[in-house]
Amino acid sequence: MLPHTASVASLEKRLFLKERELGALLEVTQAITHDSAEADLYKIYQFTLIGQLGVRRLALYVLDEGAYRLKVNFGTSLAADSHFLPAEVAGWCHQPTCLVQELGLGDAWESFELMVPVRQLDNVQALVFVGTMQGDYASTEALSFLETLSNILLGAVANLRLARQRQMLLMSEAATRREIEIAQQVQQLLFPQYLPNTAHYVLHATYQPHTEIGGDYYDVVEIDAHRLLVCVADVSGKGVPASLLMSNFQAGLRMLLRQGVDLPTIVRELNYLIFRNSGGEKFITAFLALYDRRTQVLEYVNAGHNDPLLLPDTGPAQPLHDGTVMLGIMPELPHFKVGLAAMPPHSLLFIYTDGLTEVFNEQHQEFGDVGVLRTLARNRYLSLPRLHQELLACIRDFNATGERFADDVTMLSLRVK
Repeated sequence: MLPHTASVASLEKRLFLKERELGALLEVTQAITHDSAEADLYKIYQFTLIGQLGVRRLALYVLDEGAYRLKVNFGTSLAADSHFLPAEVAGWCHQPTCLVQELGLGDAWESFELMVPVRQLDNVQALVFVGTMQGDYASTEALSFLETLSNILLGAVANLRLARQRQMLLMSEAATRREIEIAQQVQQLLFPQYLPNTAHYVLHATYQPHTEIGGDYYDVVEIDAHRLLVCVADVSGKGVPASLLMSNFQAGLRMLLRQGVDLPTIVRELNYLIFRNSGGEKFITAFLALYDRRTQVLEYVNAGHNDPLLLPDTGPAQPLHDGTVMLGIMPELPHFKVGLAAMPPHSLLFIYTDGLTEVFNEQHQEFGDVGVLRTLARNRYLSLPRLHQELLACIRDFNATGERFADDVTMLSLRVK
């Protein structure tokens, strides 16, 4: 054959081989763009090597969960769970290719000729053990192409896993969002739809949650024509679990009121309900009070809650602290005491949660009960909505972080006419 003819034939062969290599890359690239499973990608890789590159024996180990695990295996007798630890592989091969017989792996590896480490940023991500290849591909150039093809495969698998993780994250976020929406709906149903404003008394409530789902709760129930129950509670924790526990609290309270039981029994039964449902791991602070306009007496139990303030028309404010410990931490309530307080006309009962007091200025001073009492003393004869607005304005001005409070803020006011 003339030199010129031989050169043309060689170029034609190389062009033919490059076309086949391009076809192999196209196979894998198409797999990347389709919604294939991870196992499908490895199968396409295997069939591409067999069909287009003429590889007859190959084992692909990919670094996965701390070990090089067998992902592709054809023409060998290797066990499916065959793997290597990174420490074993570290000193094997620092060249583009290495002879398998020099690695001393044993009889099961005698049918392999070369090992190609697949590197990404100088880190070995995969090991390709190659046996018999088609003669046209038994070259350094072909092995380099094999490494490139393997890198494309690893990228496809990584992208597939990333897409799967992103999809799972989106699904998880959607489920969480739905849980939050349900909990918000449940929480809105817990609050009374309206507060009574009669010839004998007027009430107003303000609720400002710290997060999407707060842990505060308030309720007002007209027992009969003469008696009124008010309640403010704060559950430990936030989010859906807190909302569910508070819904149990509200359901229990309403059921006990329908049964006509007295205030001490209500508190004891609620404590046992919460303890049974949470196993003592969560608790609720609560203030429950029963006002009887005939006697003008307020009967109350303070279960570990901030002391509400009773402001008579004349004289100092009275903190209401009689009661017991917070609800739900033990099956039986210790040191139980029912409080009684006179509540004549023009008296104001102000109940709140600790989000109103636990506000700090830039000097790390707390607004505290003193700040609440000072603001009430100045503004107690304002209408109840105006009074609550004034309290919120005061803690915003006092707070080092403006309107970003550290906890839910709940206020419930009862004024006797």
